[in-house]
Amino acid sequence: MLIFADTAEIDALREIASLGVLDGVTTNPTLIARSGRNFVEVVAEICALCPGPISAEVVALDSDTMITEGRKLAKIADNVVVKVPLTGEGLKATKVLSGDGIATNVTLCFSVNQAMLAAKAGATYVSPFIGRLDDYGADGVDLIARIRAVYDLYDFDTQILAASIRNPAHVEQALLAGADCGTMPPSVIKALYEHPLTAKGLNDFMNDWKKTGQSIL
Repeated sequence: MLIFADTAEIDALREIASLGVLDGVTTNPTLIARSGRNFVEVVAEICALCPGPISAEVVALDSDTMITEGRKLAKIADNVVVKVPLTGEGLKATKVLSGDGIATNVTLCFSVNQAMLAAKAGATYVSPFIGRLDDYGADGVDLIARIRAVYDLYDFDTQILAASIRNPAHVEQALLAGADCGTMPPSVIKALYEHPLTAKGLNDFMNDWKKTGQSIL
């Protein structure tokens, strides 16, 4: 599964990128607003920092303006993926943008039917929101599995990008459900490699090593 960082904070992104496991980045209007910076400048800086796909979201609600915004965003860098909401207008924009050869990420997906339409419109990625579905009383991970079954059955090329990931358990469940990618806050990415038994084992090893009085260097 590809690992994307869901952030617009450059310092946090640099830290995650240094791990060598980062495949891409997703942003949205809320994350950009929290950064307090110029939208285009932030996207350009992220694109330069991470060579993988970088999702930048349109903010218009009508398809014509979405298309205009999407084309402008795509010119920021070659690795920009235009993020479009899963609405009727968003599907229209996705069809046109994908026809232009522009990668798209259709976001705010909450059903198999929506995911099917996104794929038919030519979306590069579709983003089902695990955590938000869980908040609503549904099973977000089950949606990932059902979309996977439909995409495999009908040979859709659209990749499933699990979004609204809140914790490491969500990541494991999305992996097992067949998600192609997962986007998550930097804090969740760091939590993936942290484990109390790893910390304890390392501490034991270091204590034993000190007793030898040796040095590798």
